[in-house]
Amino acid sequence: MLKETKNISILIFMIILAFYLPLILTPLFDLDEGAFSEATREMLVGKDYITTYLNGHLRFAKPILIYWCQLLSIKIFGINEFAFRLPSAIAASFWAFSIYFFTKKFKSRDVAFFASIFMILSLQVNIVAKAAIADSLLNLFITCEMFCIYLFYVHKSKKYLYLTYMFMSLGFLTKGPIAILIPLVVSFLFFTIKGRFKDWVKSIIDIKGILIFVAISLPWYGAEYWAQGKAFIDGFFLKNNIGRFDSAMQNHKGSIFYFVPVLILGMMPYTPYILKAIFRVKEYLKSDLELYLYIWFIFVFLFFSLSGTKLPHYIVYGYTPIFILSAICVKFDIKKEWFVYPLLALLVLLFFTPDLAFIFKGLIKDKFTVSVMSNIYESFGLIYRVIIVSMIIVLLFLWKKANKYIFLIGIGFAMMITINFAVLPSYGNMMQEPIKQAAILAKKRGYKDIIMYNTFTPSFDVYYGGLVERKTPKNGDIVFTKTPDIKKFSKYKILYKRNGFALIKVIKK
Repeated sequence: MLKETKNISILIFMIILAFYLPLILTPLFDLDEGAFSEATREMLVGKDYITTYLNGHLRFAKPILIYWCQLLSIKIFGINEFAFRLPSAIAASFWAFSIYFFTKKFKSRDVAFFASIFMILSLQVNIVAKAAIADSLLNLFITCEMFCIYLFYVHKSKKYLYLTYMFMSLGFLTKGPIAILIPLVVSFLFFTIKGRFKDWVKSIIDIKGILIFVAISLPWYGAEYWAQGKAFIDGFFLKNNIGRFDSAMQNHKGSIFYFVPVLILGMMPYTPYILKAIFRVKEYLKSDLELYLYIWFIFVFLFFSLSGTKLPHYIVYGYTPIFILSAICVKFDIKKEWFVYPLLALLVLLFFTPDLAFIFKGLIKDKFTVSVMSNIYESFGLIYRVIIVSMIIVLLFLWKKANKYIFLIGIGFAMMITINFAVLPSYGNMMQEPIKQAAILAKKRGYKDIIMYNTFTPSFDVYYGGLVERKTPKNGDIVFTKTPDIKKFSKYKILYKRNGFALIKVIKK
C-alpha cells in the first residue's frame, strides 16, 4: 500500500509539472492551437453550438466535442491560454492514469508506473498532451476503448463491450472515423489470430452497443447535417478524413519512412527501451496482452506511414501500447550511455541553437525567417541557458550516481523541464508573442476592420477578440502582415513591428 501511494504521488507531481504549470507560459501556437481556440471563441460569441466557424467561415476540420470542452473552460476561466489548454491537460491526466491502472491489473505496479512515466515525460507526448487541440482528448478515448476491448476479450463481459462503444462514440465526436478504424482493425486482427473471429463478429453487430454509439454520437452529426447538408459531408468526411489518407493536405507530406525519425526523437529520452520493445516480436506470441498491444502499435505506425497526409502527432495514437511494452522491458539492463549520450547531445544542441541560428542566418534565403530570428538572443535569453545547463548537470549526476529507477525518472524529468520551461516559452516568445502583442494593441486602440495580408495566424483573432479579414488591403486599412511584405505598399505607418510581424496603416498602396 505504501509503494502504491508513492507511485501515485510521483505521477501526480510529474503531471502537475508537465501538463498544468506550463499552460500559461506560452502564447497560443499557430496554426492548430490558434485555429481551435478561435473557432471556440467564435462559438462563444455567435452562440452556434452545433457548427464551428473559423474567421467567419465554416470549419469542418474536426467534430464538436473538443470545442464544447474548450467552450465550457473559457466560460469558467475566461478567454486565455490556460482555459483553452485546460481540457487537453485534464484529458492527458486521465490518459496517464488509465495506463497505470490497466497495466497494474495485468502486469505489476512497477511496470504500470514506468508505462505512465514514459507517457508523461516523453518529448512528443509532453508537447501534444496539453496543446489546445483535439489530440489529447482523442488519445484518452482511443486508449480507453482499446483497453476495454482487451478486458472484453479476457472476461467476456458485455459491460466492457458497451464501454468500448461509449468511448468509441466519444472519440468519434472528437476526431471522427479514426476512433472507429483503430479499434475495429486491431480487434479484428487480434481476435482472428486468437481463433475468436466469431466473437469479434458478434461484438461488432451487438445491437445494444450500436444503440449506445448512435445515441451518443448521432445527435450532433445529425444536427450538423441538418444545418449544413452536403457541405458537411464533403468538408468533413470526404476532404478532412478520406482526403487525408488519399493525398497530402496543406502540403503535409513525407516518405513512407516519415515516422521513423518522429518515433526515435518523439520518444526521447526513453528511445532505447522503445526500440527494444519494437524488436521483441517473437516474445509477443507468448502473451495475449503483449500481442494485442503490439498489433495496436504496428497498425497505427503502418497506417499513417501509408497515409498521404503526414503530421508528427498522428503516430501518438499508437504510443500507449508501446509505452506499456517498453515498461515491461525495464527489467532488462541497458547501459546508461544509450540514454545519456542522445539526451546530452540534444541539450548541448539546444544550448547553442541561438548561436547557430545567428551564425548561419546569412545562408537563409527566406526573408521572413531572417526577420523572425532578428531578436533571437532576446527570446532565447539567460533563463533559457540556465535551465539547459542545470539539466545537463542533473543528467551527468544521474549518470554517475543514481540507481536504475531514479535514473529513468530523472532523465525524463530533465527532458520535461527543458521542453516546458525553456524551449517552448523561448520559441513562443520569438514566434508567437509578436502576434499576441500586435492583436492586443489593435484591440486596445479600437482598430476596426483589420486586414490580415499574406499570412494566416488565427491566434491574432483570439487576442484581438474579433474577426480579421484576409483580402487585398486598400488605402486607410489597418493591416497585419509579415515584415517583408510591408515593402509592397508605397506609403505606410508602422503601428507595431517585431520578429517578422507588423501592424501597419496603409497610407498609399
